[in-house]
Amino acid sequence: MIKLSVVIIAFNEERNIGRCIDSVSEIADEVLVVDSGSTDATKAICETKGARVIEHAFEGHIEQKNYAALQATYEWVLSLDADEALSPELQNSIKEWLKGAENENHSNTPSPWERGRGVRPNGYTMNRLTNYCGHWVRYCGWYPDTKLRLFNRAFGAWGGTNPHDKYELHDKKAPTGFLKGDILHYSYYTVDEHYKQMTYFADIAAKASVAKGKKANSSNLIINPVAKFIRHFIVKLGFLDGKTGFTISRISAWGTYLKYYKMLEIQRSGVRSQ
Repeated sequence: MIKLSVVIIAFNEERNIGRCIDSVSEIADEVLVVDSGSTDATKAICETKGARVIEHAFEGHIEQKNYAALQATYEWVLSLDADEALSPELQNSIKEWLKGAENENHSNTPSPWERGRGVRPNGYTMNRLTNYCGHWVRYCGWYPDTKLRLFNRAFGAWGGTNPHDKYELHDKKAPTGFLKGDILHYSYYTVDEHYKQMTYFADIAAKASVAKGKKANSSNLIINPVAKFIRHFIVKLGFLDGKTGFTISRISAWGTYLKYYKMLEIQRSGVRSQ
């Protein structure tokens, strides 16, 4: 029988963490929250809802999620951020997956994976739908934003480039399954929060890019932001999200400008990011 650990990383998420935990209460055999020093009511809310809380200093999004996965009691892990929650449809999809996996373990009948591909997936993807200041964003390249979030931790690890982490199976050719429903991402409650987050992300991304040996030049300050705006607002149909789409596209372009500006500052200072 498969047991499922839901693993959440958090920092000062008192307005979101309760919703996140509630959305997994019927599917989780364990809810583990790895907190990086919250000073608000985050930890108290987690404990009230029966979650196990571990404190661990934040060293980066990738590093924190890999640490969190290793602390889970069970091999199968559903990884969420504190500002995310499962839609009812996704909850049901995971319930059906758990039920199907249990039935297969007690049956001599070949599973659909064994009959078809010859191997059962060790990871499952799902779509993520983002709420921006009360508006569900369907365009701008923000949806379906498919993520691999349910996995057997023995067969993969978190990778990517901070702050844009992604879960990767060790076997790049291994099949993955897909679960219907959405991860509901409550991203920004105000436009000012978006600006602050983009500033934070731009700083991390600039340092990570320079650390990997990437170079920036002055033309990046014009070409890349313009390309980012066009991609989000025109190519990815952000205009169909109306004012919200324009705001997202504009701030995304500004964040791109800021990233390359910070890269140039690092290069001029002659300090290589660690």
